[in-house]
Amino acid sequence: MLTGKVAIITGAGTGIGKEVAKLFGKNHASVVLNYRSSEKQANEVKEEIEKMGSKAITVKADISNYDDCKNLVQTTVKEFGHVDILINNSGMGLTRDTILDITNEEYHRLMTINVDGTYYMTTLVLEQMEKQKTGGSIVSISSSAVAQPSSGNGVYAMSKAAIELLMRSVAQNHGEHGIRCNIVAPGPTETNMVNEYFSEEKRKRVTKEIPLRRFGDPKETAQAVLFFASDMSSYVTGQKIHVDGGRTIR
Repeated sequence: MLTGKVAIITGAGTGIGKEVAKLFGKNHASVVLNYRSSEKQANEVKEEIEKMGSKAITVKADISNYDDCKNLVQTTVKEFGHVDILINNSGMGLTRDTILDITNEEYHRLMTINVDGTYYMTTLVLEQMEKQKTGGSIVSISSSAVAQPSSGNGVYAMSKAAIELLMRSVAQNHGEHGIRCNIVAPGPTETNMVNEYFSEEKRKRVTKEIPLRRFGDPKETAQAVLFFASDMSSYVTGQKIHVDGGRTIR
């Protein structure tokens, strides 16, 4: 489904990013695995993709740093000649009892990674895609928290809402160049980040709020990302899929 395509995936060493990378490799994309600190994990994913017969490279970059983002895109173009897909997956979670428990330092770090990083990568890849004149697909990972915010996750939800608005704006303004932008919003998913913020008590309570009565698997989110990245969604842009077991029905 992705033969001949080159995809950059941020935060590709663990969690959802890891499963997206493996699924893309299985579908014959050339994959650029971005990581900030998970070098060992990123290299393991690279080896898995290469065993599938696809090409992959790893690039260390902190997406909250513009120069790192620029180097990530430039390295991709130098290695593969073009960029067809960007998956804005890298992000930071933040949950407290109330918004008053969040420090200024935590707030600024969250916004720098989630919002600034997504903005940097999106604009840099957009510029490259427009030079290529071959279209492209940008998919950003949001969260069901946008539809179901609480006081404790309000700042996190705000950062993801900003990402969604950016994607819709880019979809509106760059569709004439064949560039599509869409959003995948997972609910509670079995990742290290989610496990860090969910106590056993909270996990049981939240599970009861999900019609399918379980947390999601990162592989299930990856399937939705593949849909948006591939030609299966060639006439879809500016849209969002919730992968949340039905939690946002309410």
